[in-house]
Amino acid sequence: MNPIPLGVVYSGGVQLGAHVLDRLEPAERERLLRGCSTNVENLAGGRWETLLTSALVVEEPMPLPYALLLVAVLGYAEYAYGAWWTAAVFLFGHAAATLLVYGALRRTTDTRTRRALDVGTSYGFNAVLGALTSALPRGAVRTTARAGLLALAVAPVVKRGRTFTDAGHLAALGIGVGISLVFDCLSDAKHRKMARIA
Repeated sequence: MNPIPLGVVYSGGVQLGAHVLDRLEPAERERLLRGCSTNVENLAGGRWETLLTSALVVEEPMPLPYALLLVAVLGYAEYAYGAWWTAAVFLFGHAAATLLVYGALRRTTDTRTRRALDVGTSYGFNAVLGALTSALPRGAVRTTARAGLLALAVAPVVKRGRTFTDAGHLAALGIGVGISLVFDCLSDAKHRKMARIA
């Protein structure tokens, strides 16, 4: 077990970086954020490194309740499944949801959408949150939690005034829930195998 959970290190680093960005000149801050963004313009231009850099910065310091929730979810995931599992799910969910959004938007001609700032922790957070449902008690509790989380993520997508990040949050959560279902199947197969051996 790490002396300092990686979720704390990550969240603290992102928050510190946001405060540093706030002290920069507006033009420099904008340049750095756009350089890290996974917007259509960057990805269409082959800037695939933004799939990582976009998860390392936020536009402004995270509100305390969200920052604490991020630490709690990542911390529990690390406790339950380990640091490597948590990092892998976070990064996979972040990148996969980003690419799904990019696939939907890549033909858009709207300059504002193509150059939009798309940075932050929320895609990875949603993926880990969805994947963590496999740690809940089996049966109705787990099923209800999955359905409830997905319903909460669907609500902004069907409302007027939705943004592509709303769809990204839903995609990331869906990816996380999908990972948890795979995890359930692997766990069931392992239990069946152990039962046959016994």
